[in-house]
Amino acid sequence: MELIINLRDDELRVYDRRNTDWFRSFRGCLVSGAHSEYVVIDTASQDSLVGVHFKPGGAFPFLGLPAGELRDAHASLDELWGGRAIELRDRLLEAETPEAKFGVLEQALLTQAARLPRRHPAVAFALKEFQDVSRSRTISEVTGQVGLSPRRFIQVFREEVGLTPKLFCRVRRFQEVVRLTQRGQHVEWGDVALACGYFDQAHFIHDFRAFSGLSPTAYLADRGEHLNHVALRE
Repeated sequence: MELIINLRDDELRVYDRRNTDWFRSFRGCLVSGAHSEYVVIDTASQDSLVGVHFKPGGAFPFLGLPAGELRDAHASLDELWGGRAIELRDRLLEAETPEAKFGVLEQALLTQAARLPRRHPAVAFALKEFQDVSRSRTISEVTGQVGLSPRRFIQVFREEVGLTPKLFCRVRRFQEVVRLTQRGQHVEWGDVALACGYFDQAHFIHDFRAFSGLSPTAYLADRGEHLNHVALRE
């Protein structure tokens, strides 16, 4: 999940994935929910930004609503914070240095977090277990240790992280695939798939397409310098 603030124009655009002639326009402060699908953005209008890239579950204290309500979605920050979002952008524009801007943003987040509940300990434990790539923990194993029923565990995890435990683990595994592909120009996809826990090539390709919109070979040909970013072909 991300908080993105445009310091040049009071607008941010998110484009339709299937028809990039169509876009949705938001005010200059945007919250991007946890995504299990790729999105299309216009980098040309984003040459002056400040924001936060939250760790999994990290945005929950600042939202004021369950993170699951923003799954695969975007919202203007003023829809969540009201006038405080507009005030935040104004204060960021007035700050003269990058350090001052980060200070303004940090203080706004601390003020907002003081009004909201803390993370559920079961979610904190599960995130730690799921993200430990050195261990292969199943969802049922983790559920058995958190002291909640499977249904309740799924509910609190989705409310704070934005995805169900199963979908979160699928996305995390895909992210590990992307990380491993950055090591060189030639990639042995079979080895990568096996190292990341895929035991079926068709399943691996299906997940790769579902999350990125590309085949593994197409991603490798078009990947850029930043993880999770690929330039669209004209």
